[in-house]
Amino acid sequence: MEQPGRARRVALIVLGVAVAVAAAVAVGVRRARAPRPAAAGPVVVPGDGPGGRVEVEVLNASGRVGLARAATRRLREAGLDVVFFGSDTTQGLDSTQVLVRRGPGDAARRVEAALGAGAVRAAPDSGRLVDVTVRLGRDFAAVLGQP
Repeated sequence: MEQPGRARRVALIVLGVAVAVAAAVAVGVRRARAPRPAAAGPVVVPGDGPGGRVEVEVLNASGRVGLARAATRRLREAGLDVVFFGSDTTQGLDSTQVLVRRGPGDAARRVEAALGAGAVRAAPDSGRLVDVTVRLGRDFAAVLGQP
């Protein structure tokens, strides 16, 4: 035997749940259709690399501590994308080398200008996924005012 009004309460609960589900679906559909703000992407600088970026690796071959970090800072301030910096296996290099790894070389000239040191030369290397490799020599320490 059913209690009076129980069927009515169950029907109201089922109806309430159905309305809540329908409202949630409608809100979800509206959110899915709403335009989303564009995600901030990398800053694109005209250059030789993919998408106009100039990708650079900086290797300290001078034997002096801290030059790769200083060069990286200088290049990034000039709008260049330094993707790696560290020490070169060769130490004691006197003159900075700016090596063109891919592209026509305009990027290497921008790197040379930003550093204030270096000699640009072509040295294609498909194993390195950068546009330019910088091998810092002792002359870069002089540019920074270090003895």
